[in-house]
Amino acid sequence: MEALGIEVVHLYGLTETGPFLTSCEWQPGWNDLEVSQRYRLKARQGISQLFTDVRVMDEHLREVPMDGKTIGEIVARGNNVMDGYYKQPEETAQVMHGGWFHTGDLAVLHPDGYIEVVDRAKDVIISGGENISSVEVEAMLYEHPAVLEAAVVGVPDSTWGEVPKALVVLRPGQQASAQELITFCRARMAHFKAPRPVEFLDGLPKTATGKVQKFALRERYRAGDSNRGQGE
Repeated sequence: MEALGIEVVHLYGLTETGPFLTSCEWQPGWNDLEVSQRYRLKARQGISQLFTDVRVMDEHLREVPMDGKTIGEIVARGNNVMDGYYKQPEETAQVMHGGWFHTGDLAVLHPDGYIEVVDRAKDVIISGGENISSVEVEAMLYEHPAVLEAAVVGVPDSTWGEVPKALVVLRPGQQASAQELITFCRARMAHFKAPRPVEFLDGLPKTATGKVQKFALRERYRAGDSNRGQGE
């Protein structure tokens, strides 16, 4: 898009927040960085907008350190945050406790104060006691030239509890084997994060707004169908 002369501004928020909470405000000093660095910076969710208090906190509502590593949940409060869900007091209490709206998005806080989402809390894969960000694995798969779309979900495993499974849509006219994609990921990230089974699909289930329906994929592969496609 940049090559086409389009300036991309990254915004982050939810329906419950009006909807925007943060924007990735571009710093002039970043213009001289090489393209991969600019991409990583622009992909961050950024800093809170005016009149909105957005923070990354642990389970005890303590702010995480600005180290770009410690994971917490994005919480917010402000005049653009909802009062609650209509006639759903229990659901409202779950997301509004402690005086903050809890987004369910896990993130890190960088030394420059910019927030970066690492995953949805419900999408984190716990394999052998290690937390694996499905977003991180998906981003790695997208770097493979043959991959058009990718979604990663946790599937049951007798040894590790669960392991990451990749559902991949290939680009038209491109080919790649499951082992090729697994090897590609293992060469570029911690081995335990790389997908074990890989399955190729014609398309991923999506909402009307284009979001991948990971809950549908989780239900499909946790309902006794987790081994399908391992050798594909």
